[in-house]
Amino acid sequence: MGYFENVIEAAALLRQRLGKLEPKIGIVLGSGLGAVADAVAHPVVVPYAEIPHFPQSTVAGHSGRIVAGQLNGVPVAVMQGRVHYYEGYSPLEVTFPMRVLGALGVRAVVLTNAAGGIAEGYRQGQLVLLGDHINQMGWNPLIGPNEARFSFQPGAGLRFFDMTEAYSRHLRDLAKDAARDEGFDLAEGVYLATTGPSFETPAEIRAFRSLGATLVGMSTVPETIVARHMGLEVVGISCVTNLAAGLSATPLSHEEVSETGRQVEQRLAGLLKRLMPKMEAQLGA
Repeated sequence: MGYFENVIEAAALLRQRLGKLEPKIGIVLGSGLGAVADAVAHPVVVPYAEIPHFPQSTVAGHSGRIVAGQLNGVPVAVMQGRVHYYEGYSPLEVTFPMRVLGALGVRAVVLTNAAGGIAEGYRQGQLVLLGDHINQMGWNPLIGPNEARFSFQPGAGLRFFDMTEAYSRHLRDLAKDAARDEGFDLAEGVYLATTGPSFETPAEIRAFRSLGATLVGMSTVPETIVARHMGLEVVGISCVTNLAAGLSATPLSHEEVSETGRQVEQRLAGLLKRLMPKMEAQLGA
């Protein structure tokens, strides 16, 4: 079987395991943010290892399972952990889970990540809404033959498609409203993606800042590109788990990233619980 057929097979297994549950919103949880899945009511848990062709996460802080159920009354499919290019996976493998969510019938996704803060004034533990991104990975997950059968939404599956609004403007507005309901403001930033796994040098951070980046990380951008190729709407939320290289007196570490994620995951859970009914109403319009 080919890649498309593998995606359909994986989605079919998930659909069988979920029964009558039909999630229209997918959520991807980044490093240290996995406990947000604990807020899902009546969960159906499917380990990645039980899904055909699904890549397995090898990074600490990524549990490697799908938790589907109700988040504040809204049916969702939560990916508790993701895979990354630096783990040795190909671009097609990195984005395979996003393809499966599209085949499952999801219409919008919330992509969360742990990011280094570049902008002046960012503080550790701050949540930042993505308004745009810069791809510095050196590759695009759509390189190769175009698979038009991934047109799960009208007008999708095109070889060349618009990325002016990679992150949905109206869903960003809803996220800001949800944050205000939770008692805080959600600033917008620009996320720059590198391959990793090494953290960036201070000179690279200065260069990224000159490009207009306010956040840096090692994920999210490939998923966003593939989601938009399928016609899915995207919301991106970064947790500033550390200040980027040259902006902090302490060396960077994955332990710091994971610990900060654990400290802020309840705030993220509250935000997502507020956001889900707003998104569901918008998608149903």
